[in-house]
Amino acid sequence: MTNDDTTGREAGINTRLAHLGHDPASYHGFVNPPVVHASTVLFPDAGTMAARNQKYTYGLRGTPTVDALAAATDALEGAAGTVVVPSGLAAVTVPLLAFLSAGDHALIVDSVYTPTRRFADTVLARLGVAVDYYDPHAGAGIAALMKPNTRVVFTESPGSNTFEMQDIPAIAAAAHDGGAVVMMDNTWATPLFFRPLDHGVDISIHAATKYPAGHSDVLLGTVSATRACFPRLQDTTMTLGICAGPDDVYQVLRGLRTMGVRLERHAASALAIAEWLEGQAGVARVLHPALPSHPGHAIWKRDFCGASGIFSIVLDGGDTRAAHGFLDALRIFGLGYSWGGYESLAVHVQLDDRTVATAPAEGPVIRLQIGLEDVADLIADLERGLAAAARA
Repeated sequence: MTNDDTTGREAGINTRLAHLGHDPASYHGFVNPPVVHASTVLFPDAGTMAARNQKYTYGLRGTPTVDALAAATDALEGAAGTVVVPSGLAAVTVPLLAFLSAGDHALIVDSVYTPTRRFADTVLARLGVAVDYYDPHAGAGIAALMKPNTRVVFTESPGSNTFEMQDIPAIAAAAHDGGAVVMMDNTWATPLFFRPLDHGVDISIHAATKYPAGHSDVLLGTVSATRACFPRLQDTTMTLGICAGPDDVYQVLRGLRTMGVRLERHAASALAIAEWLEGQAGVARVLHPALPSHPGHAIWKRDFCGASGIFSIVLDGGDTRAAHGFLDALRIFGLGYSWGGYESLAVHVQLDDRTVATAPAEGPVIRLQIGLEDVADLIADLERGLAAAARA
């Protein structure tokens, strides 16, 4: 499907999600593409085999199932190409390995996803890559942190757990002036609410585990790149032997079909609950970029066209006992990692590894994933949590 309907008008996002990566004529009219389980692919003759002159040569290098998801993701991202990898963390580590070498320097936002920091502090350090963490509010000021050997600037907006907004266009411009590739973990917004490549980013990273899959039952990642960066990204992925299982790929492709309507519900419920929480005793701050009270609200409003269903609150006083009291009182919110599924989740955020974007001083930080349950029921559950935190 193209991005236009029969009148030449750009099709709506839900129409596009229903049809991207979708070609029934290629599969005898079946609505969904086949789930192709493959390692060996046969060639018709020795010459074709020697030249590898056919579309599919080995399961590692792709199948119709993988191609369907990659094509859909390319269309959503506006990308020249997408690789599909087994997890969201692999979607972070593969491009970093592709574009960094011994002796290089990388700048990574201090509010980054914790496993990304761990990879940088262990594997990249062992490989001889120097890493500095920068203030998420640096904007164009990141130019002062660039070094002659800075090869990657890694962004995440809003920031993991504390939801700082980055000025992505300004950072990208400064990074490109210094010869660096710009990467962005855009899992929070998905390409429905923010398209990184349209704002100067070179490589867009997603944990498709989250909203694309949507049901807390599959791990997958996608990495989409500009025309200049995709060949190196693709070659590194193949050289590392990274590929995703066809059943997982199919599950995410199926999840894409309903991602738009699910995100509408996640977003509306999360904003309603965030607004309610702002007026509650026991809550010092609500960290949600779509709230006018959020310090990064202006950037969010300028660059993003929506907000997803995950945000944090800062409890007004207390310590770990208050946080645990809050969590243990919940009956609908599950206590678990990840997010983007149909169920609501809560977790006590640990920020001890921060060096610049330090933890809020008022009290513990609780991250909330707002699922598809009824808002009134979730508010009642949060009331139980806040009452328990106050007693603790």
